[in-house]
Amino acid sequence: MQLNRQTAWKLMQEGKDAFAQGDPGDACPYDARSADAEQQFGAWYWSRGWSDARTAAEAAVPESDVEVAR
Repeated sequence: MQLNRQTAWKLMQEGKDAFAQGDPGDACPYDARSADAEQQFGAWYWSRGWSDARTAAEAAVPESDVEVAR
């Protein structure tokens, strides 16, 4: 795996696609705790993509539709 911008973008897109399919954030196929730099790189950018997709989805929900726990 090349550790460059193109790969980072592809990994972020993988994370966004996983979110769109309903996969949880801990379903990342890469190991963030690995000694392998490629695994760490993959985990960081995949998770970043998943998180960005979740943030965008939450921002798209109008506040009037959000239930507040009491």
